[in-house]
Parts: sequence; structure tokens; C-alpha cells
Amino acid sequence: MTQGRSCPADYRLPADTFSAPASLRCEALYIVGGLYGNRQALDAIERRLANEPGAVAVFNGDAHWFDREPAVFCDIEQRLQWHYPLRGNVETELARAGDDFGCGCAYPEQTDAVTVERSNRIHQQLQQTVDSLPGMAEQLGNRPATLIAEVAGERVAITHGDEQSLAGWQCDHVRLQSLQRQQQLDPWFAENRIRVLACSHTCSPAALSNGEWAVINNGAAGMPNFNNGRYGLITRIARNASATAIYRAQVGPLVVEALPVPYDQRAFADEFKRQWSDDSPAALSYWQRINQGTNMTPEQACIKGFTLASTLCALEMLS
Repeated sequence: MTQGRSCPADYRLPADTFSAPASLRCEALYIVGGLYGNRQALDAIERRLANEPGAVAVFNGDAHWFDREPAVFCDIEQRLQWHYPLRGNVETELARAGDDFGCGCAYPEQTDAVTVERSNRIHQQLQQTVDSLPGMAEQLGNRPATLIAEVAGERVAITHGDEQSLAGWQCDHVRLQSLQRQQQLDPWFAENRIRVLACSHTCSPAALSNGEWAVINNGAAGMPNFNNGRYGLITRIARNASATAIYRAQVGPLVVEALPVPYDQRAFADEFKRQWSDDSPAALSYWQRINQGTNMTPEQACIKGFTLASTLCALEMLS
């Protein structure tokens, strides 16, 4: 067993998971993956929800990561109770007793060993936080790993990794570009009567549609995703379009979009630095991204079927 690379057997999702009836119905659905303990991003998301009556949010895992202070961790947990939280690998491993799979990221071979080791150390420190909070591990572990929502009469599948595993990497940008992978998804969508599969886990956004179905990976709600500003990214699915989308696709009656999360960068940076020293594993792995963004462009996230919206120029102001 290699911590951080191994995929625990209980991460495997049952084959009939996404054929279940919908447990949530709404007019507008937000999917928030990879909040990573960013309270300022949560502030921005909650403001957006308050301005759209009838909208609901599903937090599909890894809501925690940088929030090692118990007070910060608990604040996020309390606020998540107003929404629909699911388990990601972070929550699953924080709740696990016995076998130690490290962070549970199931990193692929191309991820360097230093990154894996740092993630395991972050997990260890966050585990100490959870252990200091009575009942918290059980609360995290009791969350479901998947959810079926119905929007405008269409079924939306939500999970953290991919349609097969809680920490699966089959919905990352590289794999979704593969024709073989796209052909693999065709029968899955048809058999489960799913219109959209929404996920995250890989920490890098990707969007693919053939007009009949779509896969959208929001990357990270709590960290920069692109090279044009320091903002998070979330998914919105509804019958109508949003004025602030970065890119979108029409999939049947649904508009599937990636929306920016323009959080207070200075406040988040200050809170991060208070919790993690410059030589900590979190700072060494993530500070450059938090402070400078990534090399990826929104255009690169749009693999097929998604088109850029008209808000890109305004995003430069978020940098």
C-alpha cells in the first residue's frame, strides 16, 4: 500500500449508483468541488446563492484542506449544513479508522513523489484537527459519496472523482480528451438516463459535451484555476444562462456553465499564512498557485462542446 497513491477498495462506486431516483429537485443547481477550507470563497458562493431564489448547492467533496485551525474547520462545517455536502477523499480519510491510505488522493503515476508526500503530511495535520473535535469524524464519514439531482426534468449525477470511483481520475482534462474515453461514456449516460456528470477531484477544470450529455469538472472552488485571475470556479446547471459564466454548453434543455468565484484574495492569503508557515507542506505545494494562479487558460478547459462566454475581460480585474 502506497499512501496517497493507493485507491481503497471502498472508493469503488456500485454499478447501479447513478440509476437511482433523484433525491434533489431544483431550478438551479450549483456544484462546489474543492473548497479546500477557503472561507472567503464560501462567503462569495453564499452571496451568489442568496441572489438566486430556488438555487441549491451541492458541495461534492474536499470542502476541507487548508483549514487546520479548529475554529475555521468548524465554521465551514456549520455552514455546509445549510447545503448538500458529499464526501470527497479528504472527508473520507479524515473519518476513516484503522487502515491509513494517507490523503486518499489516488494520485496517478505522473504526479511526482514530493507532491504525494506533502499531501500526506497535510492530511496528517488536518487529522489532528478532526481528532480534537468530538463527533467530527463520524459527521464527515456519514456523508454520501454521490447524489442524483433533477433540474428541468433532467437527471444530473454528482460525485467527487468519476462515475466509477470516489477518487477516480477518469474525468481529468487529459483523459476526457481521449476518443476512447468519450466512447466509454456514451453508453454510461444512456443506461443511467443521466444528462450531466458533475465532478472535481483533479483540481484542474475540464468540460466536455456532445450536445446530448456533458461532463464538467470544476477544478477548484477555493483556489485559482486559470492564468487570468485569482478566483475559484464552480459549476451551475439550470434552464437559463447566467450573466457571469466563463464558458457554457447547451445540453438538451439545460445550460451547463463554469462560473467564477471572486473571493477576497487578501483575506484568504492572510488566513492561509496564519495556519501554514512558509516551510509547511501546504505552502510548498500550493502557495504559488494561490498567489499567482496557474498556466491554464479557460479556452484549454473547453475540450469539446463548450464555448467561452463574454465575461473573460472582466475577469482580468480579479487578478
